[in-house]
Amino acid sequence: MSRALSLRRSLLHLHHHRTKPLSPTTPPPPKPIQNPFAPLYPTRKFCTSPTPIPSTNSEVRKYIGYTALVIFCGAATYYSFPFPGNAKHKKAQLFRYAPLPEDLHTVSNWSGTHEVQTRNFYQPENIEQLEKLVKENNEKKARIRPVGSGLSPNGIGLARSGMVNLALMDKVLEVDKEKKRVRVEAGIRVQELVDGIKEYGLTLQNFASIREQQIGGIVQVGAHGTGARLPPIDEQVVSMKLVTPAKGTIEISKEKDPELFYLARVGLGGLGVVAEVTLQCVERQELVEHTFISNMKDIKKNHKKLLSENKHVKYLHIPYTDAVVVVTCNPVSKWKGPPKYKPKYTTNEALQHVRDLYKESLETYRIAAAKSSDDNEPDINELSFTELRDKLLALDPLSKDHVVKINRAEAEFWAKSEGYRVGWSDEILGFDCGGQQWVSENCFPAGTLAKPSLKDLEFIEKLKQLIEKEEIPAPSPIEQRWTARSQSSMSPASSSAEDDIFSWVGIIMYLPTTDARQRKEITEEFFHYRRRTQAELWDKYSAYEHWAKIEVPKDKDVLVALQERLRRRFPVDAYNKARKELDPNRILSNNMLEKLFPLSETN
Repeated sequence: MSRALSLRRSLLHLHHHRTKPLSPTTPPPPKPIQNPFAPLYPTRKFCTSPTPIPSTNSEVRKYIGYTALVIFCGAATYYSFPFPGNAKHKKAQLFRYAPLPEDLHTVSNWSGTHEVQTRNFYQPENIEQLEKLVKENNEKKARIRPVGSGLSPNGIGLARSGMVNLALMDKVLEVDKEKKRVRVEAGIRVQELVDGIKEYGLTLQNFASIREQQIGGIVQVGAHGTGARLPPIDEQVVSMKLVTPAKGTIEISKEKDPELFYLARVGLGGLGVVAEVTLQCVERQELVEHTFISNMKDIKKNHKKLLSENKHVKYLHIPYTDAVVVVTCNPVSKWKGPPKYKPKYTTNEALQHVRDLYKESLETYRIAAAKSSDDNEPDINELSFTELRDKLLALDPLSKDHVVKINRAEAEFWAKSEGYRVGWSDEILGFDCGGQQWVSENCFPAGTLAKPSLKDLEFIEKLKQLIEKEEIPAPSPIEQRWTARSQSSMSPASSSAEDDIFSWVGIIMYLPTTDARQRKEITEEFFHYRRRTQAELWDKYSAYEHWAKIEVPKDKDVLVALQERLRRRFPVDAYNKARKELDPNRILSNNMLEKLFPLSETN
């Protein structure tokens, strides 16, 4: 009551001081004061007389209502905006969301950058169930987009209208030890496949960075490992069994319908659900991995030798430094055996500089006390390098100076981690990619093994110059790998020249926090980084993004430009023609495919 009366008096007082004295001879009519709550309430004219306004019950109730409304609006505004994690007053949850229905599935990719909710999520257990599912949904014209393990950074397999996942179709069906071939259900994961055929002395020719992908998914997006003599993984496919909406189950190979076979190997899930795959394998063998640190000057001198003499090779470039981490893998010599090498530094010694930087950064950002009192905080001495890097980045991920310190610490870590490692190929060829992240990876021609163009190294030099010029907080690494060409027409490494080689370069920004505002800011900075890279480098070097990492632009003009660009590199008309023939109702499509490859009446 007292606050309401006080508000009434202050409004009256304000009115008296702002109203000019009126002439006693020609009094003008009183001017209305605009009500801030219009049009909810009618405009009211304040009296210009100095006579006190009677304090009636209705007047008191009115100002109590005004006061309550102001307080409510202020509280709603305060609690509607997110605050950073270290803010003194955290956002309170005044409202709680209703629980999701039991039949609503939330499906997101591994990095949490893309997510959909759907009521239609199917997991058939065998090909008969899959065939029935595709047929029924085609008759209903209901979409069931094929989705694998959800590891693609761009969520290429996600669709709100419905998805089909083959995780329960994960069997090794047949092993031909003589021909070194294996036939598997497409839902089997890479690691499960490798474990299932090791007793036959077989393994895959090459691997991507991780082992959790389903075979169907890793083939359909044109994934790759590294090695200038080794093609992308789709080249290991000898034949495929597709379940299509229009033609049922078809089996294709280079002998049976070769044109469709080479188109559908990297079919992006749009030509049929890959049910079975026959893969060409190789003998299982031990590899010796050699990791050492170099610089761009020495790399230029030895680049041709490194590409041609190593079965697998990759470079890890560290922004804001001249350091290049070189990782080579080759079969263990039958005569010499594995190299005898004693590392100069222990793992603890290699990590100590990174740990010291983390402790120093905690003090700098003045959160050491909070960390030390947190019972859930892991012991710093138990963290791996990538875990330490994530924690360091989480402190200030968009500070260029902070990121430069982390990158320099990483260069020192690798300098102290030089050495050799011996193991089976499926154990050695993996790579710890770190935590959740945004990534953009491009593929472009790099000449031949006999005559490398050196455009791959020039690309990196221009990229690092761009980063420094624009002061982009670019973390490490910029990963660079190579493959031979692919005969799959939709592969970014497709070529008719047998001796062509291609370089794959990935830029990255980590998402080391769960704070929504911070993740949004990192996302915006990453897309700025990506746009600048695109503007400066993509066309100049004929670079095209990995299908699992391409993002659909929101801007209409930018999208049209991307569609035209894809047409210059890939047989889009042939791909769309096959989509119309095999999936006329587009039940296997999703928003990404529709935007990248719009169908018209003519194609």
